[in-house]
Amino acid sequence: MRTRTLELTVGLFILIGVLALVVLALRVSGLSSTTSGDTYRVYAHFDNVAGLTPRAKVTMAGVTIGQVTSIQFDKNRYTGFVEMAISSDVDTLPADSTASIVTAGLLGEKYVGISVGGEDDLLADGDEIHDTQSALVLEELIGRFLLNTVSTDD
Repeated sequence: MRTRTLELTVGLFILIGVLALVVLALRVSGLSSTTSGDTYRVYAHFDNVAGLTPRAKVTMAGVTIGQVTSIQFDKNRYTGFVEMAISSDVDTLPADSTASIVTAGLLGEKYVGISVGGEDDLLADGDEIHDTQSALVLEELIGRFLLNTVSTDD
């Protein structure tokens, strides 16, 4: 009887450990189904969205305020069209804000960083951020450097 109790205790402990690892993996990967509440949609066109994926975070001042919901190719403008869901708590974004695709670290994940503008008009549901900065592609920079095509101001 004592052996059976010990086996059940060890089995329960292992089950709890596996469940904790699954929850941790979901939280780290951003695949958890938890949402921070109501959101509104904002759109942006980028010349190059290299490495940006749906579910990537949208940040402002280093704080996550939303996520990328979809990325499509706009065949009329030949650009990447990015749809972002911004938390309704952040409802005071000026209309002239800037959206940039930035990298976490040198080779880390890509995400959208929003810099605040100074206009009195605010972004609303369905509005577009017009001032954008595309992703910096490390391979292009290395190619330019190797071919001596980087311009220098002397």
